[in-house]
Amino acid sequence: MGLLSDPHCRRALARLIVRFNTHLCVLSYVLGLGWFLALAFPPLAPRTYMSENAMGSTMVEERFGLGERALALARDFAAHKKRAGGMPTAWLEKTMWSLGLEVHQQQFSLTLPFPDESRERYLVRGTNVYGILRAPRAASTEALVLSSGCAPGPHNNQAVGLLLALAAYFRGQIYWAKDIIFLVNEHDLLGMEAWLQAYHDVNITAVRSSGPLGRAGAIQAAISLELSSDVVTSIDVAVEGLNGQLPNLDLLNLFNAFCQKNGLLCTIQGKLQRSDWDSLPAYGRSLQTLLLMVLAQASGRPRGEHGLFLRYRIEALTLRGINSFRQYKYDMSTVGKTLEGMFRKLNNLLERLHQSYFFYLLPSLSRFVSIGVYMPAFGFLILVLILRALDLWMKLNRMDPGSTEQLSDSNHGPSTTEAPRLLALVPPVLVCHAAGLALYSLPVLGQSVATQHFPVAEAEAVVLTLIAIYVAGMALPHSTHRVLGGPGSAAAVRGWMVLKLLALLYLAAQLTALALLNFSLGFLLAVTMVPAAAAASPTGPRVLLALVLVLATPAVTLLLGIFLERELLEAPAAPGEGWQRFLGALGQGLLLHHLHGAFLCPLLALGTYPCWLLLWNVLFWD
Repeated sequence: MGLLSDPHCRRALARLIVRFNTHLCVLSYVLGLGWFLALAFPPLAPRTYMSENAMGSTMVEERFGLGERALALARDFAAHKKRAGGMPTAWLEKTMWSLGLEVHQQQFSLTLPFPDESRERYLVRGTNVYGILRAPRAASTEALVLSSGCAPGPHNNQAVGLLLALAAYFRGQIYWAKDIIFLVNEHDLLGMEAWLQAYHDVNITAVRSSGPLGRAGAIQAAISLELSSDVVTSIDVAVEGLNGQLPNLDLLNLFNAFCQKNGLLCTIQGKLQRSDWDSLPAYGRSLQTLLLMVLAQASGRPRGEHGLFLRYRIEALTLRGINSFRQYKYDMSTVGKTLEGMFRKLNNLLERLHQSYFFYLLPSLSRFVSIGVYMPAFGFLILVLILRALDLWMKLNRMDPGSTEQLSDSNHGPSTTEAPRLLALVPPVLVCHAAGLALYSLPVLGQSVATQHFPVAEAEAVVLTLIAIYVAGMALPHSTHRVLGGPGSAAAVRGWMVLKLLALLYLAAQLTALALLNFSLGFLLAVTMVPAAAAASPTGPRVLLALVLVLATPAVTLLLGIFLERELLEAPAAPGEGWQRFLGALGQGLLLHHLHGAFLCPLLALGTYPCWLLLWNVLFWD
């Protein structure tokens, strides 16, 4: 405090920040990137551990041995699904009743804002079927969920068969203290969203469903199962939920512990962890896994049906069976024993999972990076914006009429004492946010007009309108500053400096708030936008700075993220394929917002894009 209160020290600090501002900004940015790249090293990524005492041991004896029955049920389910042309509702109800479950069904319908590009559908109708195994040792106050989706074609038949076999096995046990719900939902995320809203008696996305559902207790945890082959070589776990939410780390640790106990190979992001943590190849594998998780979390899209449970404070995972070229195969009995062990441990919970981490990154299944370790990487990036804002603030103070020091710059001409006209900055701010509002609302509202005048489908019209509005924002008139005086006048210089100061603080506040909700999204936007925001100026090489700003726009960040993800998955995408994936991601992002309430679309349209347009105005100020 003494350093800031002493006027001589304050002036010395100000001169230091102004003199070495560029060097400090570059150093801070490099430190931020270096810190993030170091997160894959073992010292910053300790081993995972179980925090919940009730789940601290895997000393339960799994006796599930109905693997063949699970395969038989899967074949029956596939046959009836093919005969019915969709969800075999009658067969599922009959089978669950025969297993001794309390069976219910839910019919739902939903009108999409525009047709799904992959299935060309406007109105979605479906049925969810679920059975409740009432706990013999409790009063139905708490519940667990095991779910599986009814996918088209031959997909996920084995998951439904294993779900029914587990229901038959669990029905014969007497130690259950929580109700267990066995759910088979239709239409993937749409069916799960309809079921969760009806179960919790809320209506977030205007889903129309049948009357009140049969209820169990408050859901404590959920496992979503995806299996499409009779044997598996590994189980891949998905943790990323809607808007980048993550389940409690103890649930992931529980899955990993039982996989190790039963000798089941488990992966995350499709990557198998290495045992030689001190080697360079092991670091490369950990960094790949970490980057894949960052990209998946930043997308805001749930990587499985479990992602919708997290909104209701229900810890959930999606388990996917992988059948690859590996030599060792595991049958349904091994997978069933792993699920049995997990449910028996979850059955022992006395309260919701809360003792472990909710904010973390995973370089592997056995190591994690906590929020206190990865946030400094983001802090160093935001420090660049703060340093540039301080530099502008001090230069503006020197230009004040009452200041003894005047900012001298041969390019800008002599300084004057003309009072700033800050009201002239209101038009560019309003125009930029109006462009963001148009970007958010017009693509969906104007799809009918676009299809009438152009030979495109509704989904293509929405995406092309989105791109057109996005690009048109760059061509907005940048002439509002002319009321301040001619180019190069002191008032005009002060105008762009104030506008950039406003844009830097706006961007810093926006990214900081975003990083607290979704670190990966905030970090990726900071990596791309911070250098461009710091360098934006009408006095530099305009063509080069314009290119940097275009590359830093959120749309280009999304496109580059798609190519990076394909590279990390060792399946590089050609330019044409990458562009098609980019267009699909735009359409899916809009659908995800309108159907499930994802905040990525409104955030980019109403926040990040207007902020970027302010920097674009700064660049073309003169």
